[in-house]
Amino acid sequence: MKSPEIFNLQATDNAARRGSVTTPHGTFQTPAFMPVGTSGAVKALTSDDLEECGAEIMLGNTYHLYLRPGTDIIQSQGGLAKFNGWNKPTLTDSGGFQVFSLQDISKITDDDVVFKSHHDGSRHVFTAEKVMEIQHAIGADIIMAFDQCVPYPADRKLAQQGVQRTFDWGRRCVARHGELSAESGQPRYLFGIVQGSVYEDLRTLSAEQILSLDFPGYAIGGLSVGESKQDMEKMLAHQIAYLPQDKPRYLMGVGYPEDILMAVSYGIDMFDCVLPTRNARTGNVFTSEGQIVYRNAEYANDDRPLDVNCDCKVCRRYSRAYIRHLYKQSEITGMVLASYHSTYFYQNLMRGIREAIAEGRFDSFRSEFLARYTRGAA
Repeated sequence: MKSPEIFNLQATDNAARRGSVTTPHGTFQTPAFMPVGTSGAVKALTSDDLEECGAEIMLGNTYHLYLRPGTDIIQSQGGLAKFNGWNKPTLTDSGGFQVFSLQDISKITDDDVVFKSHHDGSRHVFTAEKVMEIQHAIGADIIMAFDQCVPYPADRKLAQQGVQRTFDWGRRCVARHGELSAESGQPRYLFGIVQGSVYEDLRTLSAEQILSLDFPGYAIGGLSVGESKQDMEKMLAHQIAYLPQDKPRYLMGVGYPEDILMAVSYGIDMFDCVLPTRNARTGNVFTSEGQIVYRNAEYANDDRPLDVNCDCKVCRRYSRAYIRHLYKQSEITGMVLASYHSTYFYQNLMRGIREAIAEGRFDSFRSEFLARYTRGAA
């Protein structure tokens, strides 16, 4: 059966693309940056906050939501978007990255992944079929196929093993996803993931294998896991040539502004990363003039906003000195304000990117942004 068409290409500027993706919970504009709601919430922010910042889609974490509160509770509450009051498009990852990042408490075979909960040490098993069942129960609009993300550096044998398992698990995901969709009658869009580490021929093989399964969208996995920016761009430039023009392209886990701009220039449509809010909670925010470590002593008496060029409600009202004071006193309000600003900054960046593509000036937008961003905040 042919995969559903969910992507609408609206404009191009060289390889950069502006478009939209339509889901059961609405349409989001691309290129899009998805705030990461690990346990169903973006830490320190409400769904209202995300909407105010301009976010149109949120990412949830399959591994964490499965453990707590559990899929039965989320399903009984009407799905994630209703449970957390978001009521807009959601995407859930497959849990493959958690398998990668929690290797000391997991065991991977061709059939399944056995792991211990990082909460209580209890034993759990993920299979391709189980991951589909979990994500259908969570009720996300876009769900990801189960994949094996290998660490960097990875020798060729391990990378090849990851490619083969990702394909084998992908086929099983497609089969179980089809069964679950037929049973429920609810549309869920399953994206395939391409792996291959930093080996061009393995990435070619993985792309050919995954594309043969005809997903409605495709993700590039296994990058931004420790390799150099040069290797990341090289692999992206190689990989993108194999991904279809008429389907959304998602670069997983990439979050630095300069990397987003680079990837957009190759034709990437979707991004996610914990970086904006994780950094904000630890005293470091993104601004139009680079990152500032607002916890540092130099900002103790600085009456300027976090970003002098930002019009978010935090920058219109609060100073660096005040937010630093809150951080030093371990006041949660400081984390809220910093997280709000960084989230707004990213959504504003994506708005600017979309406008620039539509107007045929993406290259100049990128150059001007980076010129100011790399000068660094004073």
